[in-house]
Amino acid sequence: MKFVFAVLIAIPVLLFWGNSSKVLNLNTPQIVLDEDLQSAPNTLSTEEQKAGWKLLFDGKSLAGWHRYGNKPVGKSWKSEEGALVFDPLEKDGGDIVTDQEFENFDFRLEWKIAPCGNSGIMFYVVEDDKYPTPWRTGPEMQVLDNTCHPDAKINKHRAGDLYDLIASSVETVKPVGEWNKVRIVSKNGRLEHWLNGKKVVETTLWDQAWYDMIAKSKFKDMADFGRSKKGKFSLQDMVTRFGFATLR
Repeated sequence: MKFVFAVLIAIPVLLFWGNSSKVLNLNTPQIVLDEDLQSAPNTLSTEEQKAGWKLLFDGKSLAGWHRYGNKPVGKSWKSEEGALVFDPLEKDGGDIVTDQEFENFDFRLEWKIAPCGNSGIMFYVVEDDKYPTPWRTGPEMQVLDNTCHPDAKINKHRAGDLYDLIASSVETVKPVGEWNKVRIVSKNGRLEHWLNGKKVVETTLWDQAWYDMIAKSKFKDMADFGRSKKGKFSLQDMVTRFGFATLR
């Protein structure tokens, strides 16, 4: 069981994944679940290190990440001012995934997106040649500008939603240009999405109700979607600029 804390930042036509990306192993005897960990960006406090947190992004490089398909990270993904950024103008992107796999986790991050932008945070991604994309296996928390992206008109496709499966119970997304704090928690089959301090999605994974829900979604013909209990995190390549920071 593993525990993750991360922060995303998304900005106009650019994606930033950056400051203090961290992971915590939930198999450890003691788990720290403070809502706001106080370490400086891209660092771990002594308390966090003792609790088992690990950085997912060091604020300088994309070490620990690669392009899906076991390929090098493309030029569109870069580190800028302590954030992990996606720049579509480079035209060399592709979804990226963590080198490591995780089971139980608490993944925290912040994102800021460009006007009318779109991206996503996927988890439990299985990287295998038989799956051409991460979303063939990994569920997604939607990252979106709800004011003008076309997906905002579709139920279960808005910011914070468990994409195409469960709509957020309350809308807490901030206006374009402001940071949104995310927390994705999965522990022993219970999944939670948090956005800006509010729990917006809660469900049980891998029971019959979960598989029935998938059967009514756009993923119904993907036999292995949402089935793995261990996998990688993935950040989605889209046509807009966005970014993520403080991943842990």
